[in-house]
Amino acid sequence: MQQTAVLELNNLRKTIKGKEIVKGVNLTLYPSQIFGFLGPNGAGKTTTIRMIVGLIKPTEGSVTICGYSVAHDFVKALSNVGCIIESPDMYKYLTGMENLLQFAAMDKKISRQRIKDVVEMVGLQHRVNDKVNTYSLGMRQRLGIAQAIIARPKLLILDEPTNGLDPAGITEFRNLIRKLAYEEGMTVFVSSHLLLEIQQMCDVVSIIKQGTVIKTANVQEIIHNDRIEWQLNNPEKAITLLSEHWHVDAIQLKKNTISADIKEHPLDKINGFLIREGLALTYCSTKQNTLEDLFLDLTEGDEIV
Repeated sequence: MQQTAVLELNNLRKTIKGKEIVKGVNLTLYPSQIFGFLGPNGAGKTTTIRMIVGLIKPTEGSVTICGYSVAHDFVKALSNVGCIIESPDMYKYLTGMENLLQFAAMDKKISRQRIKDVVEMVGLQHRVNDKVNTYSLGMRQRLGIAQAIIARPKLLILDEPTNGLDPAGITEFRNLIRKLAYEEGMTVFVSSHLLLEIQQMCDVVSIIKQGTVIKTANVQEIIHNDRIEWQLNNPEKAITLLSEHWHVDAIQLKKNTISADIKEHPLDKINGFLIREGLALTYCSTKQNTLEDLFLDLTEGDEIV
């Protein structure tokens, strides 16, 4: 049976002051997916997220959450969403618990037990009764995450959620996200500049550059492909031969070095083939691919923020 989409973006576009910031983004997310949204600074990530949650209107296209249009059924659509965009918003003169109680008062289905459970999930049980103005950035981030998940949203949207967390806190956060997705069925949409963390946490990633999604891929497929580098006397000829005779992805030439992903590569056969074709092979190495490799290849080294 086909799953019902939790989030659908259809030809989403946004033009600001005559400049198209987001250019026809299409995306579909399903229950229990952990999705990473990556891109260089100014690529359109935050603008896309703001359109998803209705903070700004698209110039063209649509956003649908759990079957409800954000444009036409805003309240119903957003009732399925928990989010943190930029820094969490809270009352600093109240305690963490008082903040959660204020938020929970808007939804009678949220019980005191749920509040207690969420506090323990995010690791704030020893500080939840202290005032927020005494919290570190990491603790405020934990409280924001607690607030975002307290109503058991079907879609959780997090923009740079690990800001202020130390390495142990980041590991705890990763485990929490997996628990929410795989045990509670929540769909999680994460935008972050920490590529290794996204690689370790997410099932699927999309990379956006200059407002256009240039790649959507399964994370396991990315890291299970080995990346091969060659140095040869005629790299242009080698690229043509590799492209014509082997299944190659992300093939690139930098100076005299070719790099490529080759699925299920019999490396000895490839090298023998290149030599028989008259190429002089001076260097060859293999390493496990990473999300960072893919990102830098596709964005040509643009800074991610």
